[in-house]
Amino acid sequence: MTASLFPATLHCRDHCGACCTAPSITSPIPGMPNGKPAGVRCIQLAEDNRCLIFGQPERPAFCGGLQPSAEMCGDSREYAIHWLDALERATAP
Repeated sequence: MTASLFPATLHCRDHCGACCTAPSITSPIPGMPNGKPAGVRCIQLAEDNRCLIFGQPERPAFCGGLQPSAEMCGDSREYAIHWLDALERATAP
């Protein structure tokens, strides 16, 4: 049997929420009609850093499109915040 060329599906780290804090989101979010700026905690992020609208139709498409990866998530929440912050700065207009 040969090893797969594709890594196993990565799941979100419990209690992280980096992708709900670091990047800006320009589309409306329930409770944040103008989206959110980078570095601001999403209003839909619960105290335990889980999305309150995960899987719901009102969740922004940006959020559903941002999939966890070893490159983005690293080995800690701090790593993910730093990586996403750098991406935000690199793609700013």
